[in-house]
Amino acid sequence: MASGLVALLDDVAVIARAAAASLDDVGLGVAKAGSKAAGVVIDDAAVTPGYVTDFTPERELPIIWKITKGSLRNKLFILLPIALLLSAFLPWLITPILMLGGAYLAFEGAEKVIEKFGGAHHGETLEEPVADAASFEQARVSGAIRTDLILSAEIMAIALAEVADNSLLARAVALALVGILITAGVYGAVALIVKMDDIGLHLAKKQGKGTQAFGRMLVTGMPKVLTVLASVGTLAMLWVGGGIILHGLEELGVPGPAHLAHGVEHRLAVLGGPLGGVLGWLGYALASAVVGLVLGAVIAILVHLIAKARGTAH
Repeated sequence: MASGLVALLDDVAVIARAAAASLDDVGLGVAKAGSKAAGVVIDDAAVTPGYVTDFTPERELPIIWKITKGSLRNKLFILLPIALLLSAFLPWLITPILMLGGAYLAFEGAEKVIEKFGGAHHGETLEEPVADAASFEQARVSGAIRTDLILSAEIMAIALAEVADNSLLARAVALALVGILITAGVYGAVALIVKMDDIGLHLAKKQGKGTQAFGRMLVTGMPKVLTVLASVGTLAMLWVGGGIILHGLEELGVPGPAHLAHGVEHRLAVLGGPLGGVLGWLGYALASAVVGLVLGAVIAILVHLIAKARGTAH
């Protein structure tokens, strides 16, 4: 009986060591995946404030919370199961699916550029009378969650690549942790950004000239910051969408466009000296954005021609 107990304890010890090793793998996977996905996270944080700006202050945080919940659903209940199933049974399908998402992001970004330069606005905007405020808000939230789905798919794909050698359970836990941590970080930052003017207003009423001056600076500066972020968000859609297309073409055996973009990156990195890394990244991002803009504009033209033809047919 004593020997049986010892054997049982040995088995427990082996299981405990295996569990500890799995947790180490998960922790390492989360760290690697999070660092690799940082660029897409920044894009996500830049895109989202554009869906919240211009609403009344009391609606800003509820809207962000709705988008946050939608983002978690995207990552945990849609993308996580799909990523695990695809990685197990149809890994070759991941790249084409990501490219479809990249094309959608490029289309969204190109639409915003076309509207910015005088093209027709599609759907209601806050510059115009809104017939149904609740429906308009829901449409904004739905649009943000759709965009988040594409960006989240890229994040999860990057995360999956970093933990591909782990067990299925370790992959699932790592992807879930990455999804939760990144969602909390992104939308926590977005909430802070959009409420910064309210924080500034609060500080402007406090005692102390320095505190009041800082508060007034926040109040006057944050609208400009949000305007810049809206432009960065549009650029982010284009460069992430274009970047996904370039990478996907390379994966599918068409490396020419990606090589050209990497050539721009390398040339600027060499010319930039101490700032070579930053300039190289900006060069690749710009090349990706150009690809995204061209592709997105073509898709936008086709979509509107089809819509016009259907309208004429009716």
